[in-house]
Amino acid sequence: MAAQTEGEPAPSNEAQSRPAAADAEDGPAAEDTAEGGSTPADASPAPRTLPLRFLRALRPRAVRRAWGEWKAGHPVAARGLSVALTGLALAVVLVALLLPNKREQFRIAEFTRIPVEALLGAALLIALPRRARTVVAALGGVALGVLTVLNLTDIEFNQYLGRSFNVILDWQLLDDARSYLVDTMGGTVALLATVGLVVLVLAVLALMALAVVRVGTWLGRHRTRSTRGLLLLCALWMTCASLNLEVRGVPLAAEHTVAMLKYHGQALRSTIRDEREFARTARADAFGGTPGSELVPDLRGKDMIFTFIESYGRSAVEDPIMAPGVDRTLDTSTQALAKAGFHAKSGWLTSATYGGGSWLGHSTFMSGLWIDNQYRYRTVTAGDHLTLTDAFKKTGAWDTVGVMPGVQKGWPEAKWYGLDKVYNAFQLGYKGPKFSWSTMPDQYALESFQRLEHGRKRDKPLMGFVILTSSHQPWAPIPKTVGWDRLGDGSVYKGIEAAGTRPADIITDPTRSREEYGKSVQYSVTALTQWLERYGNENTVLVFLGDHQPIARVSGDHASRDVPCAIVAKDPKVLRKIAGWGWSDGLRPAHDAPVWRMSAFRDRFLTAYGSTPHPTKR
Repeated sequence: MAAQTEGEPAPSNEAQSRPAAADAEDGPAAEDTAEGGSTPADASPAPRTLPLRFLRALRPRAVRRAWGEWKAGHPVAARGLSVALTGLALAVVLVALLLPNKREQFRIAEFTRIPVEALLGAALLIALPRRARTVVAALGGVALGVLTVLNLTDIEFNQYLGRSFNVILDWQLLDDARSYLVDTMGGTVALLATVGLVVLVLAVLALMALAVVRVGTWLGRHRTRSTRGLLLLCALWMTCASLNLEVRGVPLAAEHTVAMLKYHGQALRSTIRDEREFARTARADAFGGTPGSELVPDLRGKDMIFTFIESYGRSAVEDPIMAPGVDRTLDTSTQALAKAGFHAKSGWLTSATYGGGSWLGHSTFMSGLWIDNQYRYRTVTAGDHLTLTDAFKKTGAWDTVGVMPGVQKGWPEAKWYGLDKVYNAFQLGYKGPKFSWSTMPDQYALESFQRLEHGRKRDKPLMGFVILTSSHQPWAPIPKTVGWDRLGDGSVYKGIEAAGTRPADIITDPTRSREEYGKSVQYSVTALTQWLERYGNENTVLVFLGDHQPIARVSGDHASRDVPCAIVAKDPKVLRKIAGWGWSDGLRPAHDAPVWRMSAFRDRFLTAYGSTPHPTKR
């Protein structure tokens, strides 16, 4: 739709009686008329371009005829509607050009800037002839739509994983997100969300293309005035840029889209470089050539249990909403363990991941390599870089077992971890209900570990690798601790799950999410420490930690990536070996306790317990 421009004569009765002529103002046929009434060379009638023919074909003939008749009969309303639609298209383009990729950057000042990309695009569209302008505008709109989708994706990735979307590595995480929705909200919701996402992406691309085409058509139709306005805006942009003019700390002269394109381009180049470099790094290993007889000699005869508590981060211990309950649980558990003869040391480790991607934290801790993306994970698990668990297997002095209640399909990584046997979600005998994403309560998983492996008589001590899942988001419903003798096959949990909070009740409420998250960590810590009190002995050594911080909705924007880590043992010689680490006494690390990168733990642990380095080179 278009309207007559200022200075143009009113349409004749003959023109008004012809719907086709009135309808032509939606396209470029009437454009490029200069203010003085002269007709530029490119204003002669020409065949419609493919994009315009396609768009017109979407409207049935009868609708087009009725639309043309209405416009011919209501020229003032048609002009007002045309101006409104053009203004809306311009607003859509400007919002897309200024759209931040982080939630905390959504401020009014961000959208009051002058984007240099709009000025450059306008200059190009004004200069091009009609058909070329339409094609370029459509392609530019699609490109702007793609960038908008990337920015929106970045917003969610920053919220959930504390980083932007990697266009090379993160596609498979979208399938993980769908699986998470199936487990937490049901298959129907997951299907509707998937379909809705696809429709939304297509709608954004189409909307941006249509908006840029409409703005380009308007610029071409009013070429002289558009050029004058563009020169004025360019002068204004240069003035703001040279004087560094700002509104609430936000520069008025914006180069946001150019900056985002540079950012994504740099991310692509960095990913490619990182892939090559990490493949060499993974081949180097300080303990790669160490014979089994020289690995962890000071732990011989001990049952070693490495346990991860899902999403157990520093925020659980220090956030004013979650910390009171969690700290009380940690202190109470420390005292209860002390009565049973166990003592603990604890400190902080900085995880390689945040909000999700637990397997990255697991592999970083176990391998001593910084594994913060899927490519690194695939590279290291396909190789033979020594893990802590594999170090115990390599000695030949331990049986190695994994308990993975979160694994519901094939898990080839077991070989890399050096596990003789792995129990997945279907091999622990659980007959109770799922608790949202978590396939079973932690207490049941630990009791199954005791029944199937830890409580068995064996010729060798046991090395266990246990992943607990009850504190996985969305933290609703949360299991309750029951009598250990009542666990049975897990059917006891049916009433507990049915009476619990539903995910939909807390997922959009940050305060309730924090409260329920804190309760879930309390449950997991209580289940683990009670298991140790009940089944541990003088030869049991427990190392437990979080895999990463919870998502930003719970931990807050810009939270650290630190997680607590504790070593618990009854034999005092075990803790004396790490006396030089400076860790805090008990299960709760002090605020100023040492902070290491999670990748540093493997070598420090192996060294503390008598392992001799025999490096392998790249």
